[in-house]
Amino acid sequence: MSQINMTKDEREQFLAGVHVGVLSIPTGGAPLSAPIWYGYEPGGDLHVVIEAKSRKGGLLNEGTQVSLVAQQEAMPYKYVTIEGTVTDLSPCHDAGAVLALAQRYLGEEMGREYADSTPLDGSVRVTIRADRWLSVDYGKASG
Repeated sequence: MSQINMTKDEREQFLAGVHVGVLSIPTGGAPLSAPIWYGYEPGGDLHVVIEAKSRKGGLLNEGTQVSLVAQQEAMPYKYVTIEGTVTDLSPCHDAGAVLALAQRYLGEEMGREYADSTPLDGSVRVTIRADRWLSVDYGKASG
């Protein structure tokens, strides 16, 4: 079988694409895994906006180790997983951060409607540094 791992550039471009991520957070037992919207620019950190009082929000602190997987569900299958560290949890008073995520996933008009109807009170912006990457592109498999 040929090399199916993505290069650094390929995995960063893939993660920057629009995929619903699955964030896994340690709980002391089985990890909590939940689908999330995320933002990522190649070479930067990953960020999400969540409710501070949600189960996810209650489990996260600076220094928490998490993982996130993003996948392409159509053939050829691809995925990128990061294992990372939460480097910042800040109250989200920036409506622009919510708008950017909403428009990334819903498009301009529906994203604006979603952002306009989403209160910021109680939201936190979580920044995650990618410490380790795993990636596969089955389109690279020969044979």
